[in-house]
Amino acid sequence: MDTPLATIFLSEVVGTAMLLLLGGGVVATAILAKSKGLGGGWLLINFGWGLAVFAGVTVSYSSGAHLNPAVTIGLLTTGDITFVQALVYWGAQMVGALIGAFFVWLAFKQHLDAEEDAGAKLGVFATGPAIRNYGWNLVTEIIATFVLVFVVIGFGRVGDAEVGTPAGLAALGAVPVALLVVGIGASLGGPTGYAINPARDLGPRIMHALLPIKGKGSSDWSYAWVPIVGPLVGGVLAGAASGLLLPIM
Repeated sequence: MDTPLATIFLSEVVGTAMLLLLGGGVVATAILAKSKGLGGGWLLINFGWGLAVFAGVTVSYSSGAHLNPAVTIGLLTTGDITFVQALVYWGAQMVGALIGAFFVWLAFKQHLDAEEDAGAKLGVFATGPAIRNYGWNLVTEIIATFVLVFVVIGFGRVGDAEVGTPAGLAALGAVPVALLVVGIGASLGGPTGYAINPARDLGPRIMHALLPIKGKGSSDWSYAWVPIVGPLVGGVLAGAASGLLLPIM
C-alpha cells in the first residue's frame, strides 16, 4: 500500500469513529430505559452493528477500512502491510473508538442518566460475558475473530481468475463485510457479546470510565483483557491460516 501514513491515520479515525457511534448507538437504543427502541432485541443489535460496519467501511475507503486491530494484525501476518503501517492503523483505530464512544454518550446522555441498571450503562460501551469464565470467554473471542479476519482476507483475494489479479482489500466493498458481522453476531455473539475488535471494546470502556455518567458503576477492568487478547490471537491465526487455505487466484 502506497497510501501516505497521514491519510491512513485520518481515514481509520473517521471510519472507526463512525463504526463505534452507530454500533454503540444501536446497543443504547435497544437496552436503555426510556429509549423508543427499548426491547429491540439481539437481532436489532446484530443488524445495527452490521450497518455500522457498512458505514465505517464506506467512509474509510482511503485506508482499506481495517477499523479493527485484529484485521490489521492479520494483514501484518500475511505481509500485506508493514509494521510501521500497523502502528499507524492501531493508533488511529483507538482514537476513532474514543471519539465514537464520546458521541454515543452525547446522543444518549439523558437516557444513560435515567437508566438505573449500571450493567446496562456499561453494556452500551463495552462487552461482557453471559457466563463469566475467562478461559472459555477467550476461546469464544478467538474463534469469532478468526472467522471475521479469515473471511475478510478471503474477500480481498477474490479477483479475476483469468488474469490472476486479486481484487485486494480496498476493493472488497462494504456490504459483504457488514453481512459477515451480522452473521458472526447471530451465530457466535451470545457467549461474550462478540467484541471481535480490541479498539471497539477498549476505547469505549475507557470513555465509560472517564465520562460523567450518573450511577455508572464499575468499568469491569478485570474482564477487559479478554476482548483485547482474544481478537488479536484470532487475527494472527487467521492471517497465518490464510496462506495455506486461501491461495491467491
